[in-house]
Amino acid sequence: MIKITFLFFLLLANLLTCNAQTQIITGAAQWESYKEILGQKNIGIVAHQASLINSKTHLIDTLLSLKVNIKKVFAPEHGFRGDADAGERVVDQKDPKTGLPILSLYGNNKKPSKESLEGISIMLFDLQDVGVRFYTYLSTLHYVMEACAENGIPLIILDRPNPNAHYTDGPVLEEECKSFVGLHPVPIVSGMTIGEYAKMINGEQWLDKGIQCDLTVIPLKNYTHQTTFELALRPSPNLPNAQSIAFYPSLCLLEPTVISVGRGTEMQFQIYGHPQLPKTQFSFTPQPNYGSKNPKLKDQICHGIDLRNFERPNKIELQWLIQAYRNFPDKEHFFKKGFYRIAGNKKLHKQLAQGMNELQIRKTWENDLEKFKKIRQKYLIYP
Repeated sequence: MIKITFLFFLLLANLLTCNAQTQIITGAAQWESYKEILGQKNIGIVAHQASLINSKTHLIDTLLSLKVNIKKVFAPEHGFRGDADAGERVVDQKDPKTGLPILSLYGNNKKPSKESLEGISIMLFDLQDVGVRFYTYLSTLHYVMEACAENGIPLIILDRPNPNAHYTDGPVLEEECKSFVGLHPVPIVSGMTIGEYAKMINGEQWLDKGIQCDLTVIPLKNYTHQTTFELALRPSPNLPNAQSIAFYPSLCLLEPTVISVGRGTEMQFQIYGHPQLPKTQFSFTPQPNYGSKNPKLKDQICHGIDLRNFERPNKIELQWLIQAYRNFPDKEHFFKKGFYRIAGNKKLHKQLAQGMNELQIRKTWENDLEKFKKIRQKYLIYP
């Protein structure tokens, strides 16, 4: 009996050790890997509410406790505390907890100005991305890299896992469709961490005039592109859980249409519907809430589809966009201005109007997608 008990506890200890060894360690959590680079220099940090160490302590609070000389914080879309609506103008302010100046990188100034970088010796970048072209943190990364390159400031990326890194899919962005929701010739889902993506921006010379940033990536430990995990905190107000993050790349194609994707509910990017779609067993009514002060179709009963129990996609699912378009009675007014910026091309709108099915549409992506995958391969850090 004693021998059996001993063997049980030995097995349990081994399991716990294995779990400890396979736990993902973010770049931010590897203080020993970047403390000498920072030294006593003046530091600027690009961060938001999900810039946590071990899912508990904010990076900035940790660095201040270590006497790191942080001078300024730069905030992306949704702000430093992550409570601004999508598209809501974020203004400069002072952080009430630390007293640090917070400079907005969303609104009038999407790129750090030369004046805002005065006195900064090194920039740290620590945003939790979700690996999707139109998620604006990638555009913020681009402009921070460009500003650092222009002003001779080294940039350190504290890498974080990408919850959509297990596949690469979607139409590659065409030049004429470039905007802040897509700056680079990449598909909707790149299958890269933000550290890998930064290396690609540099290597492909996508910054203005082909300049390159003095870039250091602090890589993740115990991570692969197939690693499954859940974020401890929502990366933006309308991505509340793993299901919403998984369906965001596909359902965001419905955002620049008349269809609601659940903003104004607690099921954002897990449902879709509209009052004029055929009645189903599922309906919802958008109301103002956290992250959506004035949601699309507010106070209107929307008939639609509930995807909360669907399996995590391994590709861009066009079926819901196609189904919604075909079932909507007023096709002339289905698309809103700017649909092409999210789609990445001006063909998808026409393909839907022509009645093309998913396989036919996907066929038109193939060549560009394969070319991108070869480019992507050059910059991967993880298997």
